[in-house]
Amino acid sequence: MSTSSPLIRALLVEDEYLARQEMRYLLKEAHPDVAIIGEAADADTARRLIRELRPDLLLLDISLPGETGFELLESLDEVPHVVFVTAYDQYATRAFQVSALDYVLKPVHPERLAQALRRVRQTLLPPVLPPAAAVHPIEDNTAAGAPAPPAPPLTPQSQVFIKDGEACHFVRLADIDMFEAVGNYVRVYFGSQSPLHHKSLQQLEDKLPPNLFFRVNRQQILNLTIIERVHAYYKGGLLLEVRGGRRIDVSTRQAVRFKELLSL
Repeated sequence: MSTSSPLIRALLVEDEYLARQEMRYLLKEAHPDVAIIGEAADADTARRLIRELRPDLLLLDISLPGETGFELLESLDEVPHVVFVTAYDQYATRAFQVSALDYVLKPVHPERLAQALRRVRQTLLPPVLPPAAAVHPIEDNTAAGAPAPPAPPLTPQSQVFIKDGEACHFVRLADIDMFEAVGNYVRVYFGSQSPLHHKSLQQLEDKLPPNLFFRVNRQQILNLTIIERVHAYYKGGLLLEVRGGRRIDVSTRQAVRFKELLSL
């Protein structure tokens, strides 16, 4: 492969030193377009490096000390693309074959890794990614330096991770129809799915792109692109007809802001 090929910037999250060395060797030998820009042996280190380095890809083990790979993903506002590297055969095939880019079983076989990386390239390339000169490997246990720059705001193309029992979903914000408060959790509606997400509605509202989502009432945040009709409603409120036939109330207070936003 040409050295001028675009690089896929990968973060390797694996608690076993020999497994990390093996992955580095396999990538260097056959996949020079996949550059490991950092390594983490635990979820805390991985979280810091994800924020600092903003990798294109996570090569992520499920079993980590103190916190699983799933819990790591659930803690992130935005997740990179993920290839799971796991020893859990049956669980992996059931949970990840649709949602993640791919999964690779341990011990890692070169042919299986190559297949997974073909899927990665199909997803990530193009656009052109940062050049080789921008890649500087960072080992795990590296002491934190200067404070990391603030994470860029989420966009409609940002990907979030939602775990629903044994099922895992990687979903673009643009594909989410609505967030709805259910006690201390939030139900997330996309496609035919509506899993619970372990964050509050207020936590989500502060991070969502305001040009895409609007807080229509105390319980619901709606994707503006799914609105089909707007009707006047009780006491100055509004009634929205949205894609799929559902009707959503806009509270009197939020109706004023809604009309200003959409110049009604």
